[in-house]
Amino acid sequence: MTVLPAGLHETLGPLGHGLQLTLAMTAIAFTGALGLGVLLAVCRISPVPPLRALGTAYVTVFRNVPLLVLLVLFVFGLPDVGLLFSLFATVTLTMALYWAAFICEVLRAGIRTVPLGQAEAARALGLTATQSIRHIILPQALRSMVQPLANVFIAVALSTSLAAAVGVAEMTGQAQFVTLKYDQPLTSFAATTVVYVLITLTSGLIAGRIERKVAIRR
Repeated sequence: MTVLPAGLHETLGPLGHGLQLTLAMTAIAFTGALGLGVLLAVCRISPVPPLRALGTAYVTVFRNVPLLVLLVLFVFGLPDVGLLFSLFATVTLTMALYWAAFICEVLRAGIRTVPLGQAEAARALGLTATQSIRHIILPQALRSMVQPLANVFIAVALSTSLAAAVGVAEMTGQAQFVTLKYDQPLTSFAATTVVYVLITLTSGLIAGRIERKVAIRR
């Protein structure tokens, strides 16, 4: 017979459900942020001034507003303008929009690490700007982006806890629920802490393996 610490068996069920929501929110928000971040990075390095201005304005706005403020604004503001989505979809969309600004800067910084001569050589060979970015610049820049992107992924995973503030029953939300129902704050939040640490450590290990795989062997 397995003996669990007091209150842990009441915590595991809700915490497991919350973990599923946390992982789903993290995966969807990061994927959406990565796609939008690529587009923003292209705008930021574009030779077309209006595109550069658009990318700069987006990054400036979203990087200077707290995520919790955006969550409250979108959750309570979108229904007022007739845009009705589920709470999960609204929070995940908001997180994707927010973290896209940070991923854009990671990509832009990574692209800047590629020597300018590489782009000039690509142009001399007759490649278009898109072909140069896709075939010459990005493959080289990717090596310096792995760890920064992993850091953003971890930040996305940890920031899902803010969703509890607007009513999403992800892992932190479930811990609050268990605390209110069973009066076991230490057990529920200790278990939640362990799971968050496991998520971040696993992400770091995977990023390290990817970084070693794409590293140039000399």
